Amino acid sequence: MNSSPQPLWIAIGAGAMLALGGLGWLARDLSAQPNGGQKRPSLLELLEEVRQAPAAPEPGRRAAPGPPNHSAWQSPLRASCAPGDPAQRLRLQQLAERVQTSPARVQIHPTNFGERFNRDAYGNPVDPTPQLVVLHETVYGIGSAINTFVTPHPRDEDQVSYHTLIGGDGSVVQVLDPSKRAFGAGNSAFNGRWVVTNAKVGGSINNFALHISLETPLDGENDGPAHSGYTSAQYDALAALLAGWMQRFPIPASHITTHRAVDLGGERADPRSFRWSELQTRMQNLGLLCKS
Repeated sequence: MNSSPQPLWIAIGAGAMLALGGLGWLARDLSAQPNGGQKRPSLLELLEEVRQAPAAPEPGRRAAPGPPNHSAWQSPLRASCAPGDPAQRLRLQQLAERVQTSPARVQIHPTNFGERFNRDAYGNPVDPTPQLVVLHETVYGIGSAINTFVTPHPRDEDQVSYHTLIGGDGSVVQVLDPSKRAFGAGNSAFNGRWVVTNAKVGGSINNFALHISLETPLDGENDGPAHSGYTSAQYDALAALLAGWMQRFPIPASHITTHRAVDLGGERADPRSFRWSELQTRMQNLGLLCKS
């Protein structure tokens, strides 16, 4: 009576043995060393590897994209050690001291600026030291710019700031400490260099740049190609501010540029009607253009 089911149990047992034998053969085959080469991982090792979460890439191991082709910056400032106007030199030196020690300050909203990064979005080390100055204009009055900066902007596309504003009367307003990252230029690069701090968007020069914005005259509160220009007091303040920054940071005169020049989208034109000759004279008198 017990003899009839015996072939079924024998078949099941034999099938299980064959299955185990097959797995054992497959594991041995995967771990074999073909042609005397490196040992191949076993099936169990492969399965264990699949179960594990992928390790985070180590810093510096991922390639960061470079900026697209863009015209190199040709500085309008000329190197010169020629003696200038002693009276202007003394006046600008005194102004530079005041600008460095007691500028007017405004505390802007945290959504409109960030920290400088020591690594880019791909884990590569980057130098956050300011090495570039970008000139802008406010388009509207300086009060309008300040109001924008102190207003919260949760959306990335609305966030904007500069480090310093220079009013039409020459007043200097520090909006952001140079150690912080201002949101002065979006998709931008300088002489083939940018830093990608967010892999979802393009790179920019903000991580190694300082931003200055000149108050636009009333006749420039539009999208026209030009206006009446900036005041003598603004050029004085600009030269005085640059004197302090160039002493503090590794910024050569050739790294003073414009928003128009660094913008990769071709949409920016500021600062319109900027006269480089006015800045040339003042920087020369301050000894900022003399190469040893």
